[in-house]
Amino acid sequence: MILTIDRLGHLGDGVAQGPDGAVFVPQTLPGEVVEGDLDGDHLTNTRILTPSVNRVRPPCAHARTCGGCLMQHAGDAFVADWKLGIVKGALAGQGIDAPFCPIVTSPPQSRRRATLTARRTKSGGLIGFHARASDMLVAIPHCRLLHPGIMATFPALEALVKLGGSRSADVTLMVTQSLGGPDVVVTGGKAADAALRLDLARLAEAHGIARLTWNDEVIALRTAPVQRFGRALVIPPPGAFLQATEHGQSALLAAVTEAVGGAARVADLFAGVGTFALPLAEGAEVHAVEGDTAMTAAMEKGWRQAEGLKRLTVAVRDLFRRPLDADELKGFDAVVIDPPRAGAEAQTAALARSGVPVIAAVSCNPVTFARDAKVLIAAGYTLDWVQVIDQFRWSAHVELAARFTRASPPRRP
Repeated sequence: MILTIDRLGHLGDGVAQGPDGAVFVPQTLPGEVVEGDLDGDHLTNTRILTPSVNRVRPPCAHARTCGGCLMQHAGDAFVADWKLGIVKGALAGQGIDAPFCPIVTSPPQSRRRATLTARRTKSGGLIGFHARASDMLVAIPHCRLLHPGIMATFPALEALVKLGGSRSADVTLMVTQSLGGPDVVVTGGKAADAALRLDLARLAEAHGIARLTWNDEVIALRTAPVQRFGRALVIPPPGAFLQATEHGQSALLAAVTEAVGGAARVADLFAGVGTFALPLAEGAEVHAVEGDTAMTAAMEKGWRQAEGLKRLTVAVRDLFRRPLDADELKGFDAVVIDPPRAGAEAQTAALARSGVPVIAAVSCNPVTFARDAKVLIAAGYTLDWVQVIDQFRWSAHVELAARFTRASPPRRP
């Protein structure tokens, strides 16, 4: 069957019109003429007959087999426009138009945290990503996505899998770069008895692993796995959320800082370990609210040990079930809100009633962002600008920051 790709779907697949409706064709681009076998609503055994001018040679040797990156076959300018279009489309679906800043994209080899899959083999350990929509595990020794510091941990990870993995089940490895070295969280490994704990601790020491967590138990703490947020140094709990790249974190922080401007009192909602709260405390009093006790404690400890920061107060609270209400938001000059993918419907409704002058919104889901933006705009807020940040390079994932105000200051170009 021969088809012409009309557009890209939200997951990056090409979409063509088949005899019975939409047909999805992975790793294709709009305008391309392709040939393949129709299998339900997917085209398989695909061959590109007429390539797009936006098609490029993938920079990574694993691009065709690994499921970690979906868009390496497209040029950077095309991907940037596509991701901008995803956000603009989500807003348009809610009847919203807004000024957009130029997109910011993290460079190759900058991903500082990754969740890898591993399996013990006869000769050691196989580590990588699953092929797309498959249980097949693909080794990635020449990955162009992960930071060199992450790639340098692979010998240690292979040793961990060989020591405590299984040949019958996969092991999950979450690896994060820290100032103290790699912070490794392993799930799915063998149950740790005294002998295995000792061997794992020795391995962590030999390979320079800062902290090794095995099936929710901290086995080794060779040195503190510190992360820097402005002037503050924080030791996040194992597996805590961290922005995927330092570049992306800096871009989001710059947008949030610009959005809140000279606010003297700021509330940071869904504050995590202090990604925004701690740098903002260099110029403002901050009240940080987070639902996870361990993350809140890590943030507060980082603030106490830092110098030159203004007052930071913290609260542990489930903002989905108990959002800060309008009365609690009185007195704040600005609010930062960075919810998970589900958005923050209840908290947004409370913000809409609060009349807080400035809201700096951060989102990893354009659809829920647009839904919540509509509520704020209906309550009298103006969406001053949107900054799209692509720190998940070569994926379909999009992040953004935006500013809402009651009385719009001069707009960002």
